[in-house]
Amino acid sequence: MANGIVRSLLGSPGSWVLIISSVLLTIALISFPSAVRAARRRLNKSPIPVSVNYFFSRKCNKECGFCFHTAKTSYVLSQDEAHRGLRLLKEAGMDKLNIAGGEPFLYPKFLGAMLRYCKESLHLKSVSIVTNGSKVTENFLKEFGQYIDILAVSCDSMNEKTNIAIGRGDGNNVKQLFRIRDWCRKYNIKFKLNTVVCRLNFNEDMFDMVSELAPFRWKVFQVLMVRGENDSEDTLRDVRKWETADEEFAVFCDRHRAIPAFIPEDNKVMASSYLLVDEYMRFMDKGSGKLVESESILDVGVEKALAQVRWDHEAFLERGSIYDWTKEMSMPEKPTAQELVAGGSLDW
Repeated sequence: MANGIVRSLLGSPGSWVLIISSVLLTIALISFPSAVRAARRRLNKSPIPVSVNYFFSRKCNKECGFCFHTAKTSYVLSQDEAHRGLRLLKEAGMDKLNIAGGEPFLYPKFLGAMLRYCKESLHLKSVSIVTNGSKVTENFLKEFGQYIDILAVSCDSMNEKTNIAIGRGDGNNVKQLFRIRDWCRKYNIKFKLNTVVCRLNFNEDMFDMVSELAPFRWKVFQVLMVRGENDSEDTLRDVRKWETADEEFAVFCDRHRAIPAFIPEDNKVMASSYLLVDEYMRFMDKGSGKLVESESILDVGVEKALAQVRWDHEAFLERGSIYDWTKEMSMPEKPTAQELVAGGSLDW
């Protein structure tokens, strides 16, 4: 009797098969568009641009002899167009934006508005800036530090004479470096250090000073040649006299490897593993030694522009590019009773 009741409720075994088949077909139809998009992305070799480096200006106030992104133009997009490009990148999957140059802090209003837009409108997980540090002020970090996850300062030597010879120094680099470190701690910004190893500094011992600075990451790069940027007497910079052999770069790395934050990147690691966007919102490929530029994403969109350059996504992952890049949000300290009274915040 019980079996008869079950059969009357569920029907014959054939109807069960029909029901199950219908459910599976519905699931397949729902999943099919996503599967097609994923397959198309794999076939087109167009991975998601998770982390993007935006060089919004080439203008700089320093003259580093080995610079590979030189001031060939003075062009800067309008604020609205820059924001439109960033939104396109966000819609394509960008989670992290690294703002570089040139020197970003030469444009404090533009930079501040972009930082706010990235966090308040785009809700990016991470926004970082690379700077030579000379134009960084406490007032700027006080106002905009809430929108900055990481501040990376470039410093190639703890010897001011070496910094001056490189073209980065003014005699105040190291002192400013420590000031910025302290401001970052004060305003809850992750402090990062970038160093380019070249002919003048590969023998230097920076162990004690970097240990004292205690950056959360210390990126150490081998000086890089890019055709059309820094490879001859006809370019604004000529890197040839600054180059180091792989063995010399290894000597510097071996000397500092015990520092926990130490992250070395030779030319092979750097090649095409960075997703670069220039002042016109074009993707750039500098990894092959020759500069290759796409059409602007403002004109053709992110997917088409990205397909026009080589981005080594596997190398991007292998060099540890996905890391803890969002700062911890600290809770504001509760004001004392005296501060509340002084500020008129108590309604008695």
